[in-house]
Amino acid sequence: MELMYDGKTKQVLRDESSGDYYLFFKDSATGEDGVFDPGYNTVGGSVAGKGQAGIAISKHFFEVMQANGLPTHYLGADIKACLMKVRQVDVPKLEFVLRYYTAGSMCRRFSLEPGIPFDPPYLEVTLKDDEQGDPLISERICLMKGLLEPGQYDECLDLLVKAGAILRGELQAMGLELIDFKLEFGFGSDGELYIADEITPDIWRVKDADGNIPNQIDCAQIILNKI
Repeated sequence: MELMYDGKTKQVLRDESSGDYYLFFKDSATGEDGVFDPGYNTVGGSVAGKGQAGIAISKHFFEVMQANGLPTHYLGADIKACLMKVRQVDVPKLEFVLRYYTAGSMCRRFSLEPGIPFDPPYLEVTLKDDEQGDPLISERICLMKGLLEPGQYDECLDLLVKAGAILRGELQAMGLELIDFKLEFGFGSDGELYIADEITPDIWRVKDADGNIPNQIDCAQIILNKI
């Protein structure tokens, strides 16, 4: 396997013999000083078995998305090996965020109390740039930087809203209320749009029936017991 990209919680690998692409799920978790939080851009530590948990959950939710007619880059998974086979797509350095309630950086930026509901959901797009703190980015700047073509910004947001409705319903059935989440999207050689990267507790915040917000490690265990 050729290492194409080494991220905080995953690696992108290419099988040199077949040309197939894979995501390898690591045991590392985002956070700071040993405290895990999916909202952080740094690795807070490592948890044995996190990679297997992540790929099992991602497999489940990608298959749910596909069963509901949404396009994804997911092609299959080897849970024991922590490898997910994926379609080769061009992923712009953007994250598309959907918020059902105020939380995290939004509260810090705008001096808002956490837990204020949004109806309809609040949508944001951020540039993936750790040094700049993942700043918000507009469609116009995306076009100026060559990150997207005309029309693709709204196309991504439309798919984000559809994915959010499905994800929210699935998590509610597990006794969890979705607070916010982020997705990455990729464009195939055919120009089609696909949900990319992962769908795990690393990309969302949820609250349980008691109003607690579990970190991504605890949330993964809750979900593994449900799927």
